Amino acid sequence: MGKAVEFIKINKRFPGAHVLKDISFSVEEGEVHALLGENGAGKSTLLNILHGVYTEYEGTVRLHDKEVRFKNVNDAIVNGKISKVHQETLVVKDLTVGQNVTLGYEPKKGGFVDFAKMDRDVNEILAKLHCKFKSEDMVSTLTSGGMQMLAIARALYHHSDIISLDEPTASLTMKETEALFNVIRDLKKAGVTVLYVSHHLEEIFQICDRATILRDGEFIETLNVKDTNREGLIHSMVGRSVAAVASRLKPSPMTSEVVLKVDRLCGGKNFQDVSFELHKGEILGFFGLVGAGRTEVMRTIFGADKKTGGEVCLNGRKVSGHWNTTKALKAGIGLVPEDRKTQGFLSLSSNTDNVSISSLEKYMTGVFVDEKKKEKNAEHFFEEMDVHPRRIDYLTKNMSGGNQQKVILARWMSTDVDIIIFDEPTKGVDVAAKAEIYRLMEEMVEQGKSLIVVSSELPEVMGISDRIIIMCEGHVNGELKRGADYDEDAILNLAIGGN
Repeated sequence: MGKAVEFIKINKRFPGAHVLKDISFSVEEGEVHALLGENGAGKSTLLNILHGVYTEYEGTVRLHDKEVRFKNVNDAIVNGKISKVHQETLVVKDLTVGQNVTLGYEPKKGGFVDFAKMDRDVNEILAKLHCKFKSEDMVSTLTSGGMQMLAIARALYHHSDIISLDEPTASLTMKETEALFNVIRDLKKAGVTVLYVSHHLEEIFQICDRATILRDGEFIETLNVKDTNREGLIHSMVGRSVAAVASRLKPSPMTSEVVLKVDRLCGGKNFQDVSFELHKGEILGFFGLVGAGRTEVMRTIFGADKKTGGEVCLNGRKVSGHWNTTKALKAGIGLVPEDRKTQGFLSLSSNTDNVSISSLEKYMTGVFVDEKKKEKNAEHFFEEMDVHPRRIDYLTKNMSGGNQQKVILARWMSTDVDIIIFDEPTKGVDVAAKAEIYRLMEEMVEQGKSLIVVSSELPEVMGISDRIIIMCEGHVNGELKRGADYDEDAILNLAIGGN
């Protein structure tokens, strides 16, 4: 077997930042090769160079022993036979699945798009991927997992012999993930080379042959996956040992005071009769499988969705009238949404503006906003939360996923809210940033705040919560207290609908 990809002394600089420093390593033909590192280690930048997104860089990229320098993404797909499956799937919702898969590369017949051939070809690929949907279906009907499968179908449609997957399972269910792994095994058998980026280390052991680790833009090592373990990988990625599983470092400051009481809350088809209490200083976990209705409950409490029945009481007072997000914010509730890219921050604003957006009244001098005060506040949190790069003037959208999440956390820590709802707070976030986020949560409850943490990661919910509420198909199906009650099998059983 030869080398499918070879990076030789790759350097990439952005204004004020040297992002990749002399990166050199190679990927064998027909192997599944993991690219690992913390958020901001340079993984995505390196893939963007490989796929023709960034054309300005120093160093050499070789494919199958030939030097290449792609002009753009299309050049890489057509002439390099390499495709990338992005973490955020880009789709046109008003078109069919087939039109999305073949977009820009449609089969033609007499100058027109050959729809029959398009649907035939795409359905063949979808069948291989064990997808439930067809080429003729509208993309708007797909789940986020379905859209991820569509992106993989797109790479297969181009007959690429090198495919890179960036966090491909972030929005997949367990069943969809299993199907994806079978596809990757089939691709490998067919001689396709796969570059795989993921923060789920258990996936690396299931599917990858070798792993290359980057840290702060530098190459650390390439190793055989079967010769290492989870701790070894984490140590290489972070440069120190991190307790990978969430765990509380301090005793819980939870009191008996009830700050939020939800009584028989209903939200149309999404959830019914949801009741629970949140105590001052408590971290309350919400666990359930995809589609259990957890996010919808939180959006309703926060006023982003309308309730169709039931009541919400804050500090003993019933919430009445037209409840919305502005009123929720005034009443002391904040929400860190699951989809940070579209709902978590303003994409055209700087870090300073995104940190201060929910607490502007704090930075007023007379009727004007005092920019210096805003900057000082952002600097304080960047220091405390170890945000990289430490540039408050950067656009938040140009930060890595974990650092974007820290900016959103800083935004809520800058406000005077007493209750913060976290929806999948560590999705797509690396091990070290996770540890940092858990530490910040403990700090928040020590200051008297109360937190609700919605998570699909069982070790996370068990590690961080004082109590866990388990939801199944729009209903609360159980509640467990920290300690003796916590048992993985019991929690999963309740999530599936057992009792």
